[in-house]
Amino acid sequence: MKEILYLEVPIPDISVVRIWLQADFEPGNGQKILTSDGFRLRISTEATTADAAISENLPTELSVFVWSVQRTTYLKVFRWGNQPFPGEAQILQRLTKEIRKRFGHNYPEPPQIDSSQSIFEALAPYYPLTVKYFQKMPNGEYDLKRAYWWEQRWREGVRNPRQPRQVVFSQSRGAGEQRSRGAGGDEEGRKITSPSPSSPTYDLIYIGGALGAIHAAVMAKLGYKVLLVERLPFGRMNREWNISRDEIQSLVNLGLVTTAELETVIGREYKDGFNKFFDGNNPPKLRSPILHTPTVLNLALESDKWLQLCGQKLQAAGGEIWDETEFIRADINNTQVVVTVKHLPSGNEQQVTGRLLVDAMGTASPIAWQLNGGRAFDSVCPTVGAVIEGGFEPGVWDSQYGDVLYSHGDISRGRQLIWELFPGVGEELTIYLFHYHQVNAQNPGSLLEMYEDFFTILPEYRRCDMDQLVWKKPTFGYIPGHFSVSSSDRTVAFDRLIAIGDAASLQSPLVFTGFGSLVRNLERLTTLLNIALKHDLLSFANLNRIRAYQSNVAVTWLFSKGMMVPTGKFIPPQRINSMLNTFFGLLADEPPEVADNFIKDRCDWLTFNRLALKAARKNPALLLWIWQLAGFKDLLRWLGNYFNFGRHALVSALLSGWFPRLLVRIGPWLEPRYPALWLRLLAIRYAITTGKPRSPNQLTTVNSEAMIQESVVSGQ
Repeated sequence: MKEILYLEVPIPDISVVRIWLQADFEPGNGQKILTSDGFRLRISTEATTADAAISENLPTELSVFVWSVQRTTYLKVFRWGNQPFPGEAQILQRLTKEIRKRFGHNYPEPPQIDSSQSIFEALAPYYPLTVKYFQKMPNGEYDLKRAYWWEQRWREGVRNPRQPRQVVFSQSRGAGEQRSRGAGGDEEGRKITSPSPSSPTYDLIYIGGALGAIHAAVMAKLGYKVLLVERLPFGRMNREWNISRDEIQSLVNLGLVTTAELETVIGREYKDGFNKFFDGNNPPKLRSPILHTPTVLNLALESDKWLQLCGQKLQAAGGEIWDETEFIRADINNTQVVVTVKHLPSGNEQQVTGRLLVDAMGTASPIAWQLNGGRAFDSVCPTVGAVIEGGFEPGVWDSQYGDVLYSHGDISRGRQLIWELFPGVGEELTIYLFHYHQVNAQNPGSLLEMYEDFFTILPEYRRCDMDQLVWKKPTFGYIPGHFSVSSSDRTVAFDRLIAIGDAASLQSPLVFTGFGSLVRNLERLTTLLNIALKHDLLSFANLNRIRAYQSNVAVTWLFSKGMMVPTGKFIPPQRINSMLNTFFGLLADEPPEVADNFIKDRCDWLTFNRLALKAARKNPALLLWIWQLAGFKDLLRWLGNYFNFGRHALVSALLSGWFPRLLVRIGPWLEPRYPALWLRLLAIRYAITTGKPRSPNQLTTVNSEAMIQESVVSGQ
């Protein structure tokens, strides 16, 4: 018996496919015998007796059957015997062509909601399980409205990338005004009225209270007057955060929290994390063992407590928090930025002034879409899940362990679904389901479709009775990615405006976590921003240098690109799992620090090339597969990344031994005299030292604290 065809049929209802196979599909040859899951195809008696040349060993039967997993239908064809069935190639070609024609890809739209309906009533006919289980959650109606709103906002941005909703307006003259028009143009027919004070009320105005709260608290502790504006009640999160202990230590080094305070917000520290991808349909050489990553994402933070702690730090340093307040627009002139916001409970609009506006609104940010026009984001991870307080049977999961990356099936309706599981306080488990997705106007990526998948297939992933689970809260969001060819091909700033976190597409290409990337780069961002504020270097040219670009991160975007099924295309269902098993199998064979460095964005040029060559030897088809998924244009873009990575590695090798020490010596003299040059040199210093691999038990490779102390002491 030999498998000769394997197809993904992108439809949840297996009965529709089975009925079509049995009643409508005509193979054109052989006798069709119906079975419970499809049909068997035999050589007819008439054909056998009519052809005297048929040998005794000629196979006489094909078996065609379907099954369902991951809310998706799959089809296989097996041949009984060693020789091809008569007309076998034509039968398979006809079956593939007709099934693709009958069951093509479908990208459903969320329904429009009538204001007279509740969110539950409006969505129940389309997403019945999503409604059922959100109704079991505290604040479930509010959270489902939030998920619906986020999806609608994301779709709007994806479908109108070249004419995004304009929210940033420039009143300055010259180059600044010209850039504003390039990003969307001045608003016609609307008079802009600025508040009367001649000097800004705040140094920094942050829009977005999740990642923004961390950055804002650090800047407030440096002595700046900070305002944080948050659309939700402050401290509410639709995401949980995991990180490693060596990464979170940077927050202690920066003085944001003490070690004792940090321990109060750590819900659990687990012993080991597992990475394993489904390989049931892979050939033996493309199967891999479990990759153990005990120091990756192994600290579960209690996000609500963490945000409250950041809020307390911010307010203790003189900062303010305006929650349940929505950003409306920003008007920028030569001396300040005027921000218009709306208090949602009262509906009142007001204006506030600051020296600098910080966009921390994530993927929902209209500022990010305006600044980057048609290429705000190249990819996204639609992510859904929940925090579950209990209800799993004993033995289903040991809370000393986590799933970092896991798949339990092949491509599902054009997506390779991946799970994450992180233990929390007590019996709590935070479970995520996500997929890597190419931004596409026809198929933007749906949170609601993903939630219906999540509530349907969770028992396939971890054995459970869904109705016995105790739901604490949902977790969801769009986590963006931008495939940067160089350090300047994405705009993260404007005059008196800068983006951080997901709004700046600051994320790791592999685990796609904006939180981890921000924390890893927090010292870099706050140090450079501190210098810009001290010396009033708040023009586009200076602020656009304050970014967390890494050439070793940019070059790995091809890895995430290889996990995205292009919209409208079909590829072999096992293809992405084969690629993942190839690469993670290599990491499993390496010393633990290699995988740790790679996942934490610390892979160097030599290690990258060594692993790439090993992968090519292990699976020579890998390059062809990536070519088919990425396409010629993106491969050319990636080659630019690769050469830039090599150039950067060479420059770093030449400079890293002496350049940082030189800056420490000349900084006190250079900064007050030539602050713009100092900012540029310090940005170069961070570029050549950030992302270097760490050896086991090594806490840091450079004396970063000395640099920030020089910067802080010399002007605050």
